[in-house]
Amino acid sequence: MVLNYIWIGFFVIAFLVALARLILMGDTEVFTTIMQSTFDMAKLGFELSLGLTGVMTLWLGIMKVGEKGGAIGVLAKVIGPLFNKLFPEIPRNHSVHGSMVMNVAANMLGLDNAATPLGLKAMTELQALNPDKKRASNAMIMFLVLNTSGLTLIPVSIMVYRAQMGAANPADIFVPILISTFVSTLVGIMAVSLYQRINLLKRTVLAYLGGFSILMALVIWYFSTLGSSEVNTISTFAGNFILFVIIIAFVLMAVRRKINVYETFIEGAKDGFKVAVKIIPYLVAILVGIGVFRASGAMDFIISGLAWFFSMLGMNTDFVPALPTALMKPLSGSGARGLMVDAMAQYGTDSFVGRLVSTMQGATDTTFYIIAVYFGSVGIRKTRHAVVCGLIADFAGIIAAIFVAYLFFH
Repeated sequence: MVLNYIWIGFFVIAFLVALARLILMGDTEVFTTIMQSTFDMAKLGFELSLGLTGVMTLWLGIMKVGEKGGAIGVLAKVIGPLFNKLFPEIPRNHSVHGSMVMNVAANMLGLDNAATPLGLKAMTELQALNPDKKRASNAMIMFLVLNTSGLTLIPVSIMVYRAQMGAANPADIFVPILISTFVSTLVGIMAVSLYQRINLLKRTVLAYLGGFSILMALVIWYFSTLGSSEVNTISTFAGNFILFVIIIAFVLMAVRRKINVYETFIEGAKDGFKVAVKIIPYLVAILVGIGVFRASGAMDFIISGLAWFFSMLGMNTDFVPALPTALMKPLSGSGARGLMVDAMAQYGTDSFVGRLVSTMQGATDTTFYIIAVYFGSVGIRKTRHAVVCGLIADFAGIIAAIFVAYLFFH
């Protein structure tokens, strides 16, 4: 529903801005430019979707190998003890713990097809424990914010888009995204814990959150001591090395389970082709809307206004062209993805803005969509502090994305 209004808004605002330019400035070319943009962006959306087929097929095949090889189960065992402390209202050995941990583990690996069913199953089980069926319980809100914060280890879709858009090193955003999404998740957990008065000063919680925080701080400190060329070289190497180690681990885990790795890869690869073809109308639709909005001059007006505001504060404004992606992300994943692609097309995939929008896209997830789907599936109407905490996590992730982008790419 939100995306529907956003898409309509692109066209209506574009028409009003173009009409004002025609009447006030005598710009008789503006509508020609707008119509040309519809053709250009429709072509880009179609070509981009088809181009995604090969890389998407590759990665979904690899993910299927990891899934059947037990990668989700390993992650579930790793993060399970933390969940026992974050959800004090749930009985310790209740089956919902398994569903929640598996959902978060699947999200961390970028397995959206597995994560959503597991998440809906977990929400149904949480609703069974909920005394007020119309009001979100504390456990539901914590689980929801863990999803909206978008914690991920392998940002597959973003790397796929960067590869298709011609990035020299599609994985160079791996470490920045890892840092940004961790900050988003950490702040989300802290926000919910403050509302629910969950004591995070426990040995297990401090071991997990403190350990990861120290690790991220050390990574940031290390890269801050390097020159810009060294940062790019080392972060690109680290991203590609870690990703290939994960691929090898997935393969070896599957071999250990005596799974036919090749056949499993083919099974997942078939899904990759279907996904790539399926997104054609969605990508074309959102890119055409954004193209019309930009061609009318409305996008430039917004960016110029934001640049003026931040320059008045004495800030560097190189990050401003990426802000539309950040503002769209909580509202619409498709809209944010379209703006990311548009920014990479406008400024260059390997430009500062191109890398920043990629980092922003991976920093958080789509808060309002997740709330609508997860709470809607069990009939929750009173969301309590879920939206506030979700948006706090989003804001933290975006700020972190800007910070690490300046550190790694500026």
